[in-house]
Amino acid sequence: MTFNYTFPPELLTRLRQARRVVALTGAGVSAESGVPTFRDAQTGLWARYRPEELATPEAFARHPERVWAWYMWRRALVRRAAPNPAHYALACMERLVPAFTLVTQNVDGLHQQAGSRRIIELHGNLMRTVCAARRHRVERWEPVPEGEVPRCPECGSLLRPDVVWFGEALPGEALDAAWQAAQEAEVMLVVGTSGVVQPAASLPLVAAEHGAYLAEINPQETALSRFMAVMLRGPAGEVLPALVRALWGKEACDTQAEGGEA
Repeated sequence: MTFNYTFPPELLTRLRQARRVVALTGAGVSAESGVPTFRDAQTGLWARYRPEELATPEAFARHPERVWAWYMWRRALVRRAAPNPAHYALACMERLVPAFTLVTQNVDGLHQQAGSRRIIELHGNLMRTVCAARRHRVERWEPVPEGEVPRCPECGSLLRPDVVWFGEALPGEALDAAWQAAQEAEVMLVVGTSGVVQPAASLPLVAAEHGAYLAEINPQETALSRFMAVMLRGPAGEVLPALVRALWGKEACDTQAEGGEA
């Protein structure tokens, strides 16, 4: 079903004229694909653990097998998911805007699956594996019995998911790139994020300080709503495809941006 939405003329004008557009995405976009948030994934066996027992360097040092098993469980959940129309609409925008940057707090890789390429992953990627000691990526490793953690084939250190745990700093290169993109943005779309997790929540404020036009796409009010020039209330999977159609016409990108088959 096609979602009809009347967009503010100023938003459409600014997006058509802008050369540099940034989209900041959060868990709400992934949730529309059925990807549970960190806490929503804590069901069954995992419900008895606190987040700091599953996603901190200290937890990994104490119980690496538990942490590894938790993330293998989460990977299995993500593998069942597929990009939704919001992911495809953002990938479409990347092809149509001269300098489009997608900054995401999500770790599921669904933006890449939808075709986005200019992506800054602030919190890493759940589907990648790195050496815990040297943090280089590892694609293949020797299988280990269930309940054990595989080791780096180069140095023998334990392997871990390439995500930012509680208490860890964000990757400096990614954060610097996101900051620069925010400073240079003419328009920033803030999509599916609660606006409470720092430092990502500061990016729209940085963009606004440098003159960017801010538009929020979220079904609910957020901590950032009061800073927005326009607030579009609705699921990202409905609002973003409608925005693409309003800007560039129904045939701008493939039909996946409207939720159909390619």
